[in-house]
Amino acid sequence: MENFNYSRHYNIDAKKFDYFGERYAATAHDEKRVHQFIISQISKETESILDVGCGSAWVAEYFTKLNKKVISLDISKVNPLKALNKFPSKNHFGITADSYLLPFYDNSFDCIIASEIIEHTLYPDKFIEELLRVLKPGHKLLVSTPYKEIIRYTLCIHCNEQTPMHAHLHSFDELMLGSFYNKRQDSFSWITFGNKGLIFLRTYKLLKYFSFPLWKIIDKLTNLIYNIPAHILAIYKKE
Repeated sequence: MENFNYSRHYNIDAKKFDYFGERYAATAHDEKRVHQFIISQISKETESILDVGCGSAWVAEYFTKLNKKVISLDISKVNPLKALNKFPSKNHFGITADSYLLPFYDNSFDCIIASEIIEHTLYPDKFIEELLRVLKPGHKLLVSTPYKEIIRYTLCIHCNEQTPMHAHLHSFDELMLGSFYNKRQDSFSWITFGNKGLIFLRTYKLLKYFSFPLWKIIDKLTNLIYNIPAHILAIYKKE
């Protein structure tokens, strides 16, 4: 993986796959709950948000309506442009940049969101370090990712080498995520959610009609009985 040209890969990926396409069934429900968990952790006083690896630009879609400044950032040129075209706003900005070397001053943002991104990074420790650099003191970096994922591999038809499915390079738990911050200067907490049993049983057909608070109670109770959460939300607070 040391020879993995991630910049080239994700620029091609953005051209080949539409991150703005409509999600269906269990996938749509699962993404909705991830987004709701992230939103629930963001203070109403937040004014500026950096969305790292902006994907479908759901952050801009939601927060520009609340008159928040959102920067949709991606390593490709394609996704930020699509984001601006789909969600035009005086408070929405698109930037192409490498998340290991962000083009911002220290202490620039009230909140940083990296949703389902860290599992794709070669160097997750450096990724978190750089995001914390541009976060304002007293504010939050929110990182969601699959929880204790079993990474599966397939054989690449081009190079005949094993390649991880979905380009997931790492599997995370609270211990690993909790090792990526300066314990003298920052604080760390986490939330696990999204019971895999409920997902496997396709309960989204019913649960999609439930409000987020009610769904969260059902999900928490289910994980108390059978603790197999699908996601973890890491919360880094810069002191």
